[in-house]
Amino acid sequence: MSAREQLAVSLLVTMVALFAPGFLLHAAPRFPGSLAGSLLGIAGALGMLLLLAYSLAKRLPWLRRRAALGAMLSFHVYAGAVGAALGILHTGHHYRSPLGIALVTVMLAVVLSGFVGRYYLVQLGSDVRDQRLELGALRARYDRLAAEGSAGSVAVSGLPDISVRALVAGIADLEHAIGRREALKRALSRWTVLHVAAAIALYPLLALHVWSGIYYGLRWLR
Repeated sequence: MSAREQLAVSLLVTMVALFAPGFLLHAAPRFPGSLAGSLLGIAGALGMLLLLAYSLAKRLPWLRRRAALGAMLSFHVYAGAVGAALGILHTGHHYRSPLGIALVTVMLAVVLSGFVGRYYLVQLGSDVRDQRLELGALRARYDRLAAEGSAGSVAVSGLPDISVRALVAGIADLEHAIGRREALKRALSRWTVLHVAAAIALYPLLALHVWSGIYYGLRWLR
């Protein structure tokens, strides 16, 4: 996971999250049925369909042997974020149809749960590991001071000497921070269940949305 990839996807997901409540400031009821709105909707739907490529590559042995799963996962993430952004733009912030509202809600659940699992939880685990290493170093220095019976100060990792009181406070702060991060990690550890469940609900809703658009007529073809 490169820093550039993480930044790009973070910006896309942030854009999706900010676009979704745009109806509070702006709504264009006729835009979804216009030519531009329809093209955005078609592109967004294709982005959602392309998400299936990674799922198929993981589950079909003959395809898994031929596919670079790392590259396909990156494509999976980008396709989901871009598809969701195009889908939100397609709505014109006109949320009146129960089907459209359900589809937007499920689409956001797919994208946000995927982002949490792919990036946020990975970063959270890395932060916890770094903090545990730092906590171990602080405890080792505290134990050394306790064994020496010293009440003076100690140097930590090349930093200026700190007092024993500050060392104890640092240990307590790190333990508290690690506890909070681990609790959050446990709470978010079921992201896969939400991601898969939302994806299963997404495609029937998307198919029904496309069918309804065709059934009731495409205004820009008239």
